[in-house]
This record gives sequence, C-alpha cells and structure tokens, in this order.
Amino acid sequence: MFCEHLKKALRFYYITDDSSPTLEPLEQARIAIKAGAGTIQYRNKSFSSAYYDEAKAIRDICRCNGVCFIVNDNILLAKLLKADGVHLGQDDEPASAARRVLGPGAIIGISVSNMDELDKTDLSDCDYIGTGPVFATSTKKDAKKVIGLSGLQSVSEKSFLPVVAIGGIDALSAHSCFASGAAGVAAISSVSRASDPLSSALKLGAACSCSQRPAINSPWDSESGPGEFGLIENLIKDIPINSKIIVPPGDDACLLASLSNPVITTDTQREGVHFRLSWQTPEEIGIKAVEVTLSDLAACYARPVSLFINLCLPAYVSASMIEEIYKGAHKALNKYDCTLGGGNISSGSELALDLFAIGEARKDIFPKRLNAKPGYGLYCTGPLGLARAGFELLNNNDTDFPDLVLKFKLPKARFDAAHILANAGIDCVMDISDGLSGDVGHITKASQVTIELDLKSCPINPSLLLFCQKHGKIPEEIIIYGGEDYELLFACHPDTYEIIADELKTSFQVGRCLPFNGKHIISPFGTGSFQHGRKS
Repeated sequence: MFCEHLKKALRFYYITDDSSPTLEPLEQARIAIKAGAGTIQYRNKSFSSAYYDEAKAIRDICRCNGVCFIVNDNILLAKLLKADGVHLGQDDEPASAARRVLGPGAIIGISVSNMDELDKTDLSDCDYIGTGPVFATSTKKDAKKVIGLSGLQSVSEKSFLPVVAIGGIDALSAHSCFASGAAGVAAISSVSRASDPLSSALKLGAACSCSQRPAINSPWDSESGPGEFGLIENLIKDIPINSKIIVPPGDDACLLASLSNPVITTDTQREGVHFRLSWQTPEEIGIKAVEVTLSDLAACYARPVSLFINLCLPAYVSASMIEEIYKGAHKALNKYDCTLGGGNISSGSELALDLFAIGEARKDIFPKRLNAKPGYGLYCTGPLGLARAGFELLNNNDTDFPDLVLKFKLPKARFDAAHILANAGIDCVMDISDGLSGDVGHITKASQVTIELDLKSCPINPSLLLFCQKHGKIPEEIIIYGGEDYELLFACHPDTYEIIADELKTSFQVGRCLPFNGKHIISPFGTGSFQHGRKS
C-alpha cells in the first residue's frame, strides 16, 4: 500500500475487543467502519478455530468497504485469511518473518512503547509503529507504563515511519495525539465499552477528520446482498442494445448477428496474479480486463463484436464493487463499439474474471506469427517496459513515478495501429503481453527464423530511465523482459516500414529476422520473459 494511502488508512484505527461484555467484535467492526475507520485490527488473545468464522466475517466486511484488515500477532492466521497485514508486539515473531510469509505488499506494524524499544527495534520490514499506552487503559491487562503525550511526541519525532497512538484514546484526547505527531489513533474501549458505541465512534471519526460512511456494503452473497440472480439483473439492465445482438443477455444465451469471419479469444484476470484490490480500483480492474482481452483482436485486425465475462466472486466482494468493475468494463467496451453479450457468476476464494471475446476478421488479411521472413525488420508500435516498471513500483510501494504505474493499470488495445498495419498488408503481428523477448520467441518458433534483437532505435522513456537509476536496473533489460505493454509487435520488409513510419510516429525497430541458424533469439541482454504468477 502506498505511503499516503497508508497514512489515510491509519488515521482512525480500530482494534476489536474480544472481552467486551455487550458488543461482539463483528458488530464493533461494523460500527467503526460506519464511523469512518480506515483500518480494523482483529485482536483475540484466546483465538482458536472456533473464532475463525468471526475473523473471516470481519475480513469480509472490511474488504467490502475498502478498509484495511490487520491481524494481531498471528502471522499464519493473517496468511490464512489473506489479511492486508499483521501487527506484531515486541515479544512476537520478528517483522522479517512476517514479510517473508506475507510478501512485499503486506502491511506490517510493530508495537513500540518507548524510546529504548524504538532504538533496538529493526524497522526495515515495518510499515508503521503503534506507540503507547499514551493514556491509562483498562483494556489490556498487560499494558506497559503510560508514556503520555511527551513520550508519543518523542517517538513520533524520531521515527521515519507513521506512528499510531494507542491507549485510553477517545474523541477528546485524539486531537492532542495528532498535535504530538501521531499519524493516527487506535481505539478500543472508547467504542466497545461505551454506553452508545456508535455515537462514540462517530465523535472519534470526526476528531480524526474521517467521513462517516453513508452505508456499509455487505458481501454480495449475504442475506442483505442481492444474491446471484439479483446481481445479474442489476448488471445487465443498462446494457445498450445494437444491431450486433439479436437476443440480448438475460435469456439462456445471447444471439449475435451473422459474422462472416468470426474470431474468438479468451483471457483471464485473477486477483493476486494480474491485479490486487490494494493497487487498483474496481473500475480500473474492469477497464484493464476488457482492454487486454480485446488486444488479441487488435493483433488479428478483427473488429470487436461482443464480450462475455464469467465472474468468480469471493465473499469479501460487495455488489457495489462488482457494479464498479462492470462500469469500467462498459467504459472500455463503449470505446470500441463492442457489446457485452453476457456471462456467468459463481462463488470462489478469490476474485477472478474469465473473459471471452468475439470479433470479425477482415476478409483481405489475417496476420499470423508464422509469416516472418529472413530480411524482414522487427518493429514495435510504442514504448516498452513501462508497465513492468509500474508493476515493480506497485510491488515495492514506490510512489515516485505515477505515469509508469498508470501504464500497468490502464493499458490500451492498439486498434488504431492495427488499422495502419492492416492497410499496409503487414501479415505478421502479435500483441506484447509476455514481454518483448517472450513474444519474439513465439514468432521465431512459428516462422522458423532467427531474430536478432537490436535496441539502438528504441527510445527509453525518461521516467523509465529515472526508475532504473533509482533501483539499480538496466533499462534495456526491463524493455526486453517486461510484460503487459500490449503494444503490437510486427515483422515486415524495411521498405514497407518506411512507408508507414510517419503514420506510426511512436513505432521503432527492435530487431531483424535472419535465416534460422539453430538459435531462435540473439540478444546482448539474454532471453527471458514476463510470466503471470511467477514470484518476483
């Protein structure tokens, strides 16, 4: 999670109270979320398997409302629940162990009670510090010595990480904690044991400058959710109808108008592999899913006709989140005059979109990977490596290059370039999803040629250059090994390229095709490719 987003999430931090005499932890979480909390920590010192459903329900309600879900102490429980992170005490396992188990994207907090603990604590794998007790508290039986506002200020001034104040904090004392340098305040008993928990939580949320949520989203398959059929009805009610569809979604099947040269492609977008909810908004997920699926049609010079989406939905997804995904999908579909033909919904452990697209090919040309010939040049329609850099920035919580992050989040299918290539009669084309080297390998094997990569003509984006300088990487390697650029890679005679170069102003040469010499690719930077799901 990016630093600014994390600071916002930490502003109002609620910790569940498993000993509250009147309010169950799930209801506590609902109240805190309603009042504007950005983080919920599940704390249960007597946790056993009997409490698993409770923890999962709290996770689901957090995810449905965009609230960080943190597990107290238990790294393996955090892993099992796919929590956003874990909070550790001084006597728990080290943060390095949590980072190893939970991965680079996890949020890891550490308790620091005083300056001595701060000095001896390794913070290299931590994202924030919990400091206190600032005031006297009765919630924790083993609470350490009260440090007061002066102690909080000392830790805040010395720490390079955001500090969350904890211990006896309510709406009245929250202001003084912020004035003492705290990035956020954590509350327990001021909500869980208040005579009016919601009123107390709302006052605390206001003191933290957090907006009250007008409504709490529930899991799509909960009793208060729309269920499968209600959700489908909501998703298809506003689908525009045009001449491409004779029988629209809502029946057992969709009937399309007759196509002379139908082209079919599929794609998948899986949470934790292709996207993360902490990285992208639901709308961005929908946009990207459509763009990358239709990119294959662009590489075939096919006109997009209709797209079908099969959803696998975990319990922590709300109906409103799904509607936002479809909002993004419709934005991308409308851009290419493509219809939504229908789909399916099922439940699962993680969010996934399986997409199926139908297009109509041109009658005069259909490009194939096997059409590269010795003497051809190898070219690309636009910059490479930017999406890979964006992926690494997101993975390392680096906010310095938002333009690179945008290239990963929102690629574009290059139908504009495909139109130019088709009119020039270029019949060896594919989109670059697996990285330049990986996709060049597909062409060399299909065409039985050797391709020599040459990046002398390849422009290096200024942000990519700065990114590589900052992180000690070689730009050419990012360009060759990267992935998810979705530019078009094409082979043609150099004379043909000269004719279209002015129309494709962002294009450039990346290599040349040679008679096969027993080696598929010649590259000064080695050969490799981006593979979805491979751990980096």
